[in-house]
Amino acid sequence: MNIKKYRIGNPFTTEATVIDIPIERELPRYICAEDSKISIKLPLENEDIIYGLGEQMGGINKRGRKYKSFCSDDPFHTEDKEALYGAHNFFVVSGKEKTGCFIDFPGLIHWDMGFEKTDEIFISVEGDSADIYIIEGGSEQEIIKEFRILIGKSYIPPMWAFGYQQSRWSYPNKETVNRIIEGYEQAGIPLDTVYLDIDYMDNYKDFTINEKSFPDFKNYVKELKSKGIRLIPIIDAGIKCEKGFDVYEEGVSNNYFCKDRNGNDFKAAVWPGICCFPDYLKPEARKWFGHKFLSLTDMGIEGFWIDMNEPAIFFSQEGFDSAVEAVKAYNGEDLDCWKYFEYRDKFSKLSNSTNDYKNMYHLEGKINHYNVHNLYGYMMTRGVSESLPKNTLLFSRASYIGSHRYGGIWTGDNFSWWSHILLNLRMLPSLNMCGYIYTGADCGGFNGNASRELLLRWLQLSVFTPLLRNHSSIGTRNQEAFAFENPQDFRDVIQVRYRLIPYLYNLAKNCAENAEMMFKPLGFEYEDKLSKECDDQVLLGDEIMIAPIYSQNKTGRMVYLPEEMTFYKLSGNRVSYKEKMNKGLHHIVVELNEVPLFVRKGKKVPLSETAKNVDSLDTTVSEYLEG
Repeated sequence: MNIKKYRIGNPFTTEATVIDIPIERELPRYICAEDSKISIKLPLENEDIIYGLGEQMGGINKRGRKYKSFCSDDPFHTEDKEALYGAHNFFVVSGKEKTGCFIDFPGLIHWDMGFEKTDEIFISVEGDSADIYIIEGGSEQEIIKEFRILIGKSYIPPMWAFGYQQSRWSYPNKETVNRIIEGYEQAGIPLDTVYLDIDYMDNYKDFTINEKSFPDFKNYVKELKSKGIRLIPIIDAGIKCEKGFDVYEEGVSNNYFCKDRNGNDFKAAVWPGICCFPDYLKPEARKWFGHKFLSLTDMGIEGFWIDMNEPAIFFSQEGFDSAVEAVKAYNGEDLDCWKYFEYRDKFSKLSNSTNDYKNMYHLEGKINHYNVHNLYGYMMTRGVSESLPKNTLLFSRASYIGSHRYGGIWTGDNFSWWSHILLNLRMLPSLNMCGYIYTGADCGGFNGNASRELLLRWLQLSVFTPLLRNHSSIGTRNQEAFAFENPQDFRDVIQVRYRLIPYLYNLAKNCAENAEMMFKPLGFEYEDKLSKECDDQVLLGDEIMIAPIYSQNKTGRMVYLPEEMTFYKLSGNRVSYKEKMNKGLHHIVVELNEVPLFVRKGKKVPLSETAKNVDSLDTTVSEYLEG
């Protein structure tokens, strides 16, 4: 392998990699380890492009921005955000020379990707120990393949998990779930899963069922399965501190929870109130927590989404008490603007506080959580995956490189913003680079009110992503496909997904098996300037280019073809349009009930007949789209 490994200090073992690489004796000049700090400086030429960093804001090219690696529960994915839910410390600099870099460090990293100095990457590691891997030579795809082999094979779920999935915070009872399923059936829109958010639980406690809302849960799961519908419940990271609650009592008696600086169980508030947090860095705690999922798989559950595992914290008792005391001092004062800001911030900054993370300890107080923060969601995913039956759907919100072997991820609590369609597209190649194949965004947006047009345009992208889930938040408009006028348009688009499922599933499996990317930037295949700069079109496999419409009130868009391709529009079970197009710029028009795609010259894409769910899908090829 063309990989060099440099070790500084005594790094915490993350198990992000699966292959042992000999450690080089001397650090290269661009890596500096002084005064208990690690920094890296890499020069940038004018034409250099920076790919990678997984789940981050910005374009496919990460140059000219600053980022952080620190898993963050932040639903406001605006242009200025430097950290989201995942920490994916791998990037490739592509120019005359090509270099890949992976920093295996589980704490905070600052990335200046040509922001302060346009001709320099400057990386600052907040710690004195790390493993740094440098991959040189070859093409971008060759470097990425070497890295993907280094970190191990990607998780792929069963085929039914490629079906259309409907979610909301929340479908609180059996009657609501039945109405959702009936709405899809009456509209003739395919459906494979319905998600249960926190309201299915007894007072938001993990591994419990609200028997009033979901009586005879096991038979209900069985009843829906007979219709080809699977229920997917959520499980959160925190365990309710409640005497008599068996999960809590077991965690306390077996010493499975993280500690505070005084050696007591660390406690902070999440959905059910004050919670303790399993120490997923402990193998025995991971195993214990993972085995708790079997109470649900024994009821017929075949998939889970795990959440709040950055970990997300509403407030700690220590932080809350401190804020209350501080605010009391303001009572009766004449607050000027600065004092008012101080007063306001006492509570607005309680959530996900750095102080709380620094008061949280793993492994009997040996490891401060702040220094290994990015491992929490990864190790939770690992513990669950290692306990579940094979062919169980599993995906997480928080992640670190390594967790890709155990489950997929979704990209968190986005918004019903047109810009987030484009953000979804741009993240796909970066996530694939870091090993995440089974991934997708909350289609239509989680926060805010999705318009009919926005959801249909978003679906025209999401029919190609392995995870296709429509998910929305409490307080927003109903976002189910049948809830809008003229639901037949949604039926036409979602039916196309089922025609593509055998192709997409086999492509995903092959990409996992062979350490390849499912979604690629145009610049990975084509050398011309427009391809290198393009970040609103991507290649899917070796056969397809996709170019979604991501602007409101647009009937079409301009598309760049780096070679001759055949333009198709699919609607329902038919091909509604076909045209061979030469290399160059073209304007395409796409109706709301059509799915556009381009097939590369000499390639062909297999289609099946559509179906109401994956269980009834005939995977036999019914026709080919030929380039």
